[in-house]
Amino acid sequence: MVARAELDLALVVGSHGRHVMIETPEGQRLIAHPRGKKSACVVGDRVRWQRAGDEGVIEAIEPRRNLLMRQDEWRHKSFAANIDQLLVVLAGEPMFSESQLTRALIATEDAGIPATLLLNKVDVPQAATARERLRPYAAMGYTLHETALKTRPDEARATLAPLLAGRATLVLGASGMGKSTLINLVVPSAQAETQEVSQALNSGKHTTTTTRWYWLDETASGLDGRGAILDSPGFQEFGLMHITPQRLAELMPDLRQHLGACRFYNCTHRHEPGCGVRDAADRGEIAATRYRLYAGLWDELEAGQRKG
Repeated sequence: MVARAELDLALVVGSHGRHVMIETPEGQRLIAHPRGKKSACVVGDRVRWQRAGDEGVIEAIEPRRNLLMRQDEWRHKSFAANIDQLLVVLAGEPMFSESQLTRALIATEDAGIPATLLLNKVDVPQAATARERLRPYAAMGYTLHETALKTRPDEARATLAPLLAGRATLVLGASGMGKSTLINLVVPSAQAETQEVSQALNSGKHTTTTTRWYWLDETASGLDGRGAILDSPGFQEFGLMHITPQRLAELMPDLRQHLGACRFYNCTHRHEPGCGVRDAADRGEIAATRYRLYAGLWDELEAGQRKG
């Protein structure tokens, strides 16, 4: 048996079921399969592998720095591993879902991944309303950038270039927010590359069912130190069943800063007297929409615990 350290290293850049696309440090891409019933790889994984004909066999997954995932009552879905930041694309037309945004940010906090918000379509009238809805997120420390990806592409590139340089950035956004427009703006070859990877992985027309890894500098080589952008699959729901309700408040920055002011150590911040979080909400230091989202998520996760 070949020692782990002697096996070649590669990066997972695409996946479909148990098939993955890996890229070697020299830039070669090929199909690979995990050996046996080992846990599935996700895009962003560094893996140890060896050749088997014109394909590869993955023998081991290197330890992950982080893993962004969501989980509902029936299954969990991993977006990507070993990423440097999350970029959430939002818009006012159609209006973004604050529930989805909050859920994504909670999962990101849980994974220890920095998140940045991008308000797209600032050239439409609804942008003012979207900007106002995002005010609490800017106040709690999230960086907010604004773009009009379709109508002002040059300005958008100038905004995005320093944000993306040298980092592996996962782009997350619901349908209609402009995520695909962003990907195609910064990686002009993305559409063709996606089709090529999908055909190789026998995934047919389903080109957005999994995360894809694209290098920003396509002429360079090597697996580290280069800027990359990861296109995530669209989603309608963002389950947080992997998180206990007792941890919710510490994963929401605006609630977290008031946790030390509660009378009871096991306060749920919902009905107990002397609750610092509820007092802050009453004073307007926590936005009413954010507190309602917290209470609704608590009920959802508590119900999930009972079922489990």
